Amino acid sequence: MTSSRPFGDVYPSLIYDDAQAAIAWLCRAFGFEQRLVVHGLHDRVEHSELAIGAAVVMVSSPKPEMGRLSPRALGGVSHALSIYVADPDAHCRRARLAGAVVLREVQDEEYGARGYMARDPEGHLWYFGTYRPGADWSEDTPGEPAA
Repeated sequence: MTSSRPFGDVYPSLIYDDAQAAIAWLCRAFGFEQRLVVHGLHDRVEHSELAIGAAVVMVSSPKPEMGRLSPRALGGVSHALSIYVADPDAHCRRARLAGAVVLREVQDEEYGARGYMARDPEGHLWYFGTYRPGADWSEDTPGEPAA
């Protein structure tokens, strides 16, 4: 599923209590491709890189000494990841079959995209859809909608 296009310039790093199980689940449910896994002692994942299309996320085990804890340990999240997929309806079906909790069904968005919101087994929030930032940006005025 990896695109021949170069990857973007933002690489979210997600913390999972069971990073090895999370990597397998993210590949099975959401269609990520495992590109790199750096294992540590006691079944830890020190670093990993997963790709889907032109997106990359990194997954690792908790690092409490750095304040990096899982959503389970924190009791919530302060983020949601948005990932482009060409067919959100098929993607949602695949994710649901693998056990993703669909929080918002596939729908057409008021800004022209189509997508859905899901939660993975450890609590990270994901939006998968046809949205790609920048379609309404103006070349002339950064931060202003196109005329």
